Amino acid sequence: MSNKTQSILFHILSIMLAILFIFPLVWMIVSSMKPEAEIFRDMGTIRAFLPAGHVSEWFTPYDAIFSRFNIVRYISNSLFYAISVTLGSIIVNSLAGFAFATVDFKFKKIIFALMIALLVIPGETIIITRFVVTQRLGVLDTPLAVILPLISTPLYIYMFTIFFRAISTELQEAATLEGASKFQIYWRIMLPMSKPAIATVGTLSFIMSWNDYIWPLMVLTNSQRHPLQVAITNLNNTEPVYINQVMAILTISTIPLILIYVFFQKYLVQGLSSSGTGVK
Repeated sequence: MSNKTQSILFHILSIMLAILFIFPLVWMIVSSMKPEAEIFRDMGTIRAFLPAGHVSEWFTPYDAIFSRFNIVRYISNSLFYAISVTLGSIIVNSLAGFAFATVDFKFKKIIFALMIALLVIPGETIIITRFVVTQRLGVLDTPLAVILPLISTPLYIYMFTIFFRAISTELQEAATLEGASKFQIYWRIMLPMSKPAIATVGTLSFIMSWNDYIWPLMVLTNSQRHPLQVAITNLNNTEPVYINQVMAILTISTIPLILIYVFFQKYLVQGLSSSGTGVK
């Protein structure tokens, strides 16, 4: 088989795979832009992937869902949690990675090995323990209950550690000779040079926090503090339930993730494939 034939087959398979993943997203968006009756009428036909014929009907489900529920509050809550977790993850995990990469301290190798071992433990197995710790800290039903447990992650610490280890030690030695402290070296030299790692950790943290459902549901009892993902379930259980409005709220919840991927795709791919992170 020639290289040209292989290239053609590769592109055909790639397009088919892309269509397979994209068409549910297209159906969701289109279904949020047509009346309820048309969704069921067009099911099984090509019109299922086409919005309503009248442009005036496209945003009717969105108007209805915003008038029935306080969607703006839920979106604001999700943005606040996601941005807080993202910034906290970058700072906390990068500091830990910097310590593992550049600072010599007692039991360093043992602690790092234990942290790596945590990567094989599913988060669901320690969720009860996290809840007990959060309860004893006295932060249940507060934003801190959602934010604090999601900030530190062994995978992100590992990524920063490997990335920092790949940076030349000559820069650090030169800065030390100039009188720079460890924190100054971290803040002014190491952190600015780790943009791919920052983008990767920031993107993954934002997506994880934005999509999180179980943890906020466990620690928040006040519905006014619920993020959008928890609110979606509540909306789906509030009669009457309209499919086009459900698709509208799901579309709204997907938009930030699409934007994050579009704007940070370059840095995300670079961070995941860079030899500096050790992630292939």
